[in-house]
Amino acid sequence: VQLQASGGGLVQAGGSLRLSCAASGRTFSSFAMGWFRQAPGKEREFVAAIPWNGGSAYSADSVKGRFTISRDNAKNTAYLQMNSLKPEDTAVYFCAARIYRGVSTVVDGYEYWGQGTQVTVSS
Repeated sequence: VQLQASGGGLVQAGGSLRLSCAASGRTFSSFAMGWFRQAPGKEREFVAAIPWNGGSAYSADSVKGRFTISRDNAKNTAYLQMNSLKPEDTAVYFCAARIYRGVSTVVDGYEYWGQGTQVTVSS
């Protein structure tokens, strides 16, 4: 499956962005989807994940209450709505897909990755 992330940009603290991840190549609805981020000099970290059917999503404590992951299987697209952004949210954001229907919170749990989209939050 090929993944294309988009929607990043420069935003002031307290602002919002919505990232999109468009999938092609295989049956999107059979994959769990995740979002990760990587800041300069740091390891890639889990942000949020959603199972194949859009059921119970899971998010990292650092973004809980601010970020929401969702998916539209009819459009083969996953989303990450980011509100109340903070400077520490600045990173390259990656979407990922895994062949299993349940979520994973680790990098190695995902077989397919998008190219990343830069999110920069100014103070």
